[in-house]
Amino acid sequence: MTNLVLTKRFLRQGVWQGLLTGALDGALPKLDVTHQGTQVLDVTVTPLETGEGHAVKIPIPAEAVSDGMQTILISDADTDEQLGEISLMAGEALGDDLRVEVDLLRAELDMLKRAFRRHCLETG
Repeated sequence: MTNLVLTKRFLRQGVWQGLLTGALDGALPKLDVTHQGTQVLDVTVTPLETGEGHAVKIPIPAEAVSDGMQTILISDADTDEQLGEISLMAGEALGDDLRVEVDLLRAELDMLKRAFRRHCLETG
């Protein structure tokens, strides 16, 4: 089990940035970043001047910006333990999925409202 902890800071202009802490003896951690089994290039891990971890920058590959849900996996290269993921959702397929989910939530909410009103009438 790794001691590394990866925390997202922000995603801006196509670059995901995070903070990596827990590296032993000040060693430079090695990350394995993949999208659909393909290595993501130009990942940087840089020690912070404060000595309190490492700055991580992961450029989002153009292939990951497409319809539906895309996931980029971030793992410790030494242990293969997953440290985090970047999930991207876009496109028309997503709109359909969200509309269906919202419709299901509305139907469940209506059912709960009816049951609550019936309960109030019966007990009131």
